[in-house]
Amino acid sequence: MYEREPDHALALTERGWRQAEETGKTLRELFGRERVSVYVSPYRRTHETLRAFHLDPDLIRVREEPRLREQDWGNWQDRDDVRLQKAYRDAYGHFFYRFAQGESGADVYDRVGGFLESLFRSFEAPDHPPNVLIVTHGLAMRLFCMRWFHWTVAEFESLSNPGNAEMRMLVLGDDGKYTLDRPFGRWK
Repeated sequence: MYEREPDHALALTERGWRQAEETGKTLRELFGRERVSVYVSPYRRTHETLRAFHLDPDLIRVREEPRLREQDWGNWQDRDDVRLQKAYRDAYGHFFYRFAQGESGADVYDRVGGFLESLFRSFEAPDHPPNVLIVTHGLAMRLFCMRWFHWTVAEFESLSNPGNAEMRMLVLGDDGKYTLDRPFGRWK
């Protein structure tokens, strides 16, 4: 697939639409009638995921955020080369390995860190909605959490990506600190 179509242009599959619609039900129940600030990766499939959530357009403020895009694996990926690169990455480490013509997890971490700084500044606006929804990709989601919770590289590398349209929620505790609603799975 990636040999013929760029990653950013790939559409959701029928199954992906169904998964996103299911997640949308949960989100609509969670947000109720509260306003939501939505940040979405510029990839086609993340925009389609957001549409499949069927959130009330009067309650959401949507911003496309390029720093939330998927890790760049290089242009026009050759299947055999990708297999080889994945083997190299597994041996070298998921955080530090840089794909040929692409990015390392560390590069994505830096991008996500820049986004997080902007997000914190946006919280200071008096009209900022009480909720934030980030529609991104599995690796970017884990790296966002790594940055937010100050996880080590070893902790990050022990975690697996969430499934498609799977969500994680940062829950504010009575102590003023955030925790994840549930942990990420572990590599087996």
